[in-house]
Amino acid sequence: MRATVIGGGLAGCEAAWQLARQGVRVDLYEMKPSRKTPAQALSTMAELVCSNSLRSDRLSNAVGLLKAEMRKLDSLIMRVADETAVPAGGALAVDRELFSAGVDGAIRSHQQITVHEKEVTEIPREDPVIIATGPLTSDALSHSIARMEGLSLLHFYDAAAPIVTADSLDMDKVFPMSRYERGEDYLNCPMDREEYYAFWEALCAAQTVPVHGFEEKAVFEGCMPIESMAKRGEMAMAFGPLKPVGLTDPRTGREPFAVVQLRRDNREGSLYNLVGFQTRLTFPEQRRVFSMIPGLSQAEFARYGVMHRNTFLNSPGFLDDTYQVVGKPGIYFAGQITGVEGYVESAGSGLLAGIALAACLHDQAPPRFSGRTALGAMARYVSTPNRHFQPMNCAFGLIDPLEVVPGQRKIRNKQQRYEAISQRALAEIDEILHAPSTSPTSLSGKYMLY
Repeated sequence: MRATVIGGGLAGCEAAWQLARQGVRVDLYEMKPSRKTPAQALSTMAELVCSNSLRSDRLSNAVGLLKAEMRKLDSLIMRVADETAVPAGGALAVDRELFSAGVDGAIRSHQQITVHEKEVTEIPREDPVIIATGPLTSDALSHSIARMEGLSLLHFYDAAAPIVTADSLDMDKVFPMSRYERGEDYLNCPMDREEYYAFWEALCAAQTVPVHGFEEKAVFEGCMPIESMAKRGEMAMAFGPLKPVGLTDPRTGREPFAVVQLRRDNREGSLYNLVGFQTRLTFPEQRRVFSMIPGLSQAEFARYGVMHRNTFLNSPGFLDDTYQVVGKPGIYFAGQITGVEGYVESAGSGLLAGIALAACLHDQAPPRFSGRTALGAMARYVSTPNRHFQPMNCAFGLIDPLEVVPGQRKIRNKQQRYEAISQRALAEIDEILHAPSTSPTSLSGKYMLY
């Protein structure tokens, strides 16, 4: 019983792990280290290239729920993320090199998984396959995928934020604090009104790397370059990543006019990521403009921000809610190429696809995660017809709302309502996990005993 997984990113590694732990022998193909995409720097699998943050870990946040569901289902990505976590307030951030090495080691040491370091240029025809090659799929494989009947490929641009060294920061101008006094996991660079407007003007006038062949609207909203946001209006940044809400400068006792936050990028705290500063500015312009941020006048850039073209499928009508190609049993997709956006969402799609394929290989119906769960809601989003389909992060708006119970008062408080939705979702995951082994939708059935 064998399956092929193409791609050693978060989705591919998670899919391979789920297949292997259910008794399926897996051939995992990853073209690194011999060939890398423009966004990759490490030679290990599961590389985080945009940010080291896996975002909120609270059940009042949809991605926090998604992580909780994945933990219940023994997600490799979540296990290693928890082991390599660095302080980040209410978020889960990781040391990106330790995280990648941890996932890589777990995959390579698993007796059921064989890693092949080579590029795949055609969709395999022999064994069932999960294609998890990410938004930077190689040209050759992209052409093979594009030839599939009933499919169109879409594109958008994605950007990564710069990283600076901690010892190059002017700590006399920076203060440590998480929003709403939830620890001191972030460094904050406060701006007064004059500093903010000078920075905004410089950013709007700065030189950018051209985006050939695509319009500005092709830049995905979830990773919008900071200079693109600035051009939307004078206060766009101040109400976005530079918002000062929940941050009091201990030297003044007041909220600054605006704040640039720096998030720890490794466990040692020697590297910091500029939160929300995805950019396509040229490298000299990044050095010039970002040095205007208080505390960054002498900043040393360990990595400049970069921009990549990303590719995703027009998945609605092409994939079903297990990420399998409609009408083509045994061919699955997973990760950002499906239109789920974000590291956790990508890993979640790989988890679900791996579980579904394993079930089919054991002649069982795959478990169905309903729209009351984050996993099921994301799968429903990518498989439901949508004329304006775009990559999407996990959000409570995708998850079924709470049922109206006659005689019971509606929960008005948004945080309490979200937490109630999360508890309902986790209860449903528990029901699937503990269903009788004779049930065709059980995750505790015979294929989980390997």
